[in-house]
Amino acid sequence: MTPGRYFLARLALSFGIARRQKRMADAATEAHLLREAEQFLGFHIWQQVEGVEELGIEYWNLRRLQKRREELRVALESSEDKLRGAHDERSSMLNEVSAKTESLVEERSQRVAELEALARKRDSIVVKAREVRRVYDGVKAKLEVLKQEDSGDQESIRVSRTRLTELREQFDAIKIERDQTAGEVERLSAEIQIIDDKLNAERKVHRDDSAGAFQTISDMNREISRSKAELGIIETEMHQLFGEIGRHISLNARTNEPCRRASKTYSALIGVMAALRRSILLNHRLAEAS
Repeated sequence: MTPGRYFLARLALSFGIARRQKRMADAATEAHLLREAEQFLGFHIWQQVEGVEELGIEYWNLRRLQKRREELRVALESSEDKLRGAHDERSSMLNEVSAKTESLVEERSQRVAELEALARKRDSIVVKAREVRRVYDGVKAKLEVLKQEDSGDQESIRVSRTRLTELREQFDAIKIERDQTAGEVERLSAEIQIIDDKLNAERKVHRDDSAGAFQTISDMNREISRSKAELGIIETEMHQLFGEIGRHISLNARTNEPCRRASKTYSALIGVMAALRRSILLNHRLAEAS
């Protein structure tokens, strides 16, 4: 949405031609593009913003997260190497055991894969719960301020209370989902233990040789699942910080010298982001006037 198109749209509006849904859809699409641009900009320039005081928290948090991410990647690579070695050892031993034992091993691998998927789902639920809680706290703070103000905007208070109820219901639903997932994890863990017991019974002859390999597989699967889950959380946090850095830099590049220096190679992108913000504003104005 350019100023020229805005003028034409206002002119059309005066003749009764309103396209409110299109304006809102355009604004939503542009807002999504703007967020992606902010994350892109932040990702590429965050190492140059150490001198921007306003971004100190974001910069040093990214330094910390980057260090932890590299540690996890090294640990993950090591665990995967050990897991491959354990699988090779296990394969060698499986050639010596019965078809029944081989079937049990395949069933165990399937259960472990299901358990890892549930672990990832559980971690995703935890992240989602934190996000809902953060929104809830924000709305609650807003409601408390509105109630304390003399003007007492009753409509805003009503809307905020309704939103709090919705968020509580959403949070309760997340808790139910979390408990269900935890139950599934417990069930699968029990099934894996049962399978392990059967394997131990079937491989009594090979117990001394096979115990080490299976223990390593179990430990490494657990370590890999834990590392991947933590990596996912770190990546999410880093993307949020990239977005915050990109937003601040793009808004202040023309008025703040440290911001300008940090983003000098991305001035064209910042110009596009400014145009997106103007377009979003104009689309909202047209939607509100419709």
